[in-house]
Amino acid sequence: MTVGILLVTHEGIGTALRGVAERLLTPMPLRVEVLEVPFDADPEAILPAASAALRRADGGDGVLVLTDLYGATPSNLAGRLSRLGTPVRRVSALNLPMLLRVLNYADLALDELPAIAIAGGRNGVQLDDI
Repeated sequence: MTVGILLVTHEGIGTALRGVAERLLTPMPLRVEVLEVPFDADPEAILPAASAALRRADGGDGVLVLTDLYGATPSNLAGRLSRLGTPVRRVSALNLPMLLRVLNYADLALDELPAIAIAGGRNGVQLDDI
């Protein structure tokens, strides 16, 4: 069994990030599902689709949910997923270095992956002094 990854983002973000990760890491070491939330979405109406995506992502050891913007609708929806029974950890400010870092530590437990995700996101930000 493994941890799954669920990207809950605004439209266009999650699919693009997963697509780049798939190009760089073939085969993908963890299952990555994407739920892109339309800007005009009713959170109540999209909750069943979010729950289904969570179930698809779960490899048996829980799901790391990565969201793009803390406090926005996708993040709030991800927070609701954490109360549905599946073990969930949630990290916001999703970027490509964060996702790649998590995928490179596919053997870690769910409780260890949030720190890996945060380090990947933070360390992926560099100032180029050229």
